[in-house]
Amino acid sequence: MDTPIGPPAWRERALVPVLVFLGTVVAVISSLGAPLVPTIATVDHVSLSDAQWSLTITMLVGAVATPVMGRLGDGPRRRTVTLAAAAVVVAGSVLAALPLGFGWLVVGRGLQGIGLGLTPLAIATARDSLPAEASRSAVALLSITTVAGVGLGYPITGLIAESFGIHAGFWFGAVISALALLLAALVLPATTHRRQRPLDTLGAALLGLALAGLLLVLSEGESWGWAAPRLWALAALAVLLLACWIRHELRTEHPLVELRTLRNRIVLTADVAGLVAGVGMYLLMSLVIRFVQTPASTGYGLGGSVVVAGLVLLPFSALSVLSSKVVPLLIRRTSTALVLPLGCAISLVSVLVFLFARGHLWELLVVMAIAGLGVGCTFAVMPGLIVAAVAADEVGSAVSFNQVLRYVGYSTGSALCGAVLQAHTAPGQLLPGNDGYRFAALISCAVWVVIGLVTIVLPRRAAVAAQVATVDEELMVDESIADIAPGEDEVPFSPARAES
Repeated sequence: MDTPIGPPAWRERALVPVLVFLGTVVAVISSLGAPLVPTIATVDHVSLSDAQWSLTITMLVGAVATPVMGRLGDGPRRRTVTLAAAAVVVAGSVLAALPLGFGWLVVGRGLQGIGLGLTPLAIATARDSLPAEASRSAVALLSITTVAGVGLGYPITGLIAESFGIHAGFWFGAVISALALLLAALVLPATTHRRQRPLDTLGAALLGLALAGLLLVLSEGESWGWAAPRLWALAALAVLLLACWIRHELRTEHPLVELRTLRNRIVLTADVAGLVAGVGMYLLMSLVIRFVQTPASTGYGLGGSVVVAGLVLLPFSALSVLSSKVVPLLIRRTSTALVLPLGCAISLVSVLVFLFARGHLWELLVVMAIAGLGVGCTFAVMPGLIVAAVAADEVGSAVSFNQVLRYVGYSTGSALCGAVLQAHTAPGQLLPGNDGYRFAALISCAVWVVIGLVTIVLPRRAAVAAQVATVDEELMVDESIADIAPGEDEVPFSPARAES
């Protein structure tokens, strides 16, 4: 399986388009269940909270699989791991598409979640297989596919389900994932030159259980009730498992995730930004989707269908992809360090527009276009920062950990939207008041302000620390030279001579 097929020149030209297509397919499939939750509840005769598992299970499995696949992908079997994961996604898509009942649908959606770990592997492949300049642009584009694909998945799902039924959307996922698997088998290069490292099985189990618990708390908090004892017990257990995982990772010889890389403030900045930006992104997307579908009889909603709500996200996808072309220009004119806070500022503008202008459909299209540009700029820079800051054999693991933090952020943003709107729903009413959207938008503003400040402060402190270390090193060199008394044949030390 590790022997590439096809002419090398053709394979090299096709590598980036295939990697981008693979990442986009995974993102589209992961979002397939979101607009179909009410329909699944009706067709399979389950409650809305149970139907929500068709979306939750994908994120849960993805959070567990991503770091494991990232570590496996850092070794000599990256191509094998990638193709095997893509094959599992195809199988899951077929299983979800077949009319076998709700239980098998959930199993299929869980198998599709394996695909969420493919993007870090694609980024590591681009890093290893392309020249430096080409790999930087490819990494930025691959990072954005996770954002753009979500915006594409919603309208595609709505259109297909409305025209051909609920299972047609999953058959669409099966077809495109099978095509992605075929193309990947043709062009992915082998990585047999890489050193095999043992898999940290205990670390994978601890992290998987901790993340599953946290994501379950975030996704089920609204239906269980945020004050429910079982919710808080699960949250406490998840935090305890996470603490055990951190302790284990710092002590084991071959950790699943090299947490010591977080000492590098650039890596820390990218990871914190990924987590918090994920919260801000999904909070706004969830608000817009619910606002569009709110009946006009409430006095503030637009009364749009699932298809209309999905189409509102198209500008988000389009501008996020366009940002991959804008970011290199921004970096050349400014610096990489300025792109992150600039992206956060643009995202803040999108939330402010939503806060003050959301009464018409065209206004929401503008909101999502601005949001796509801001989020695209933010996410396009993160993998590049990580790739440049860690060793080559740590890229898959480090990028996958950043991806996991994004998934946690996505779930947090979605849950936060539900919690705020539920808190502003009057007793006996099904829909929240307009104040709920206003309050949630203010929270989103605060999120983007906080992450904007973080992306300014952390890199600056890193630069100052580097300068101090350099000065200290120079002083140590000067002192060591000054301690040597010049002999008869020696020339006394001078700074000018040292510089020369």
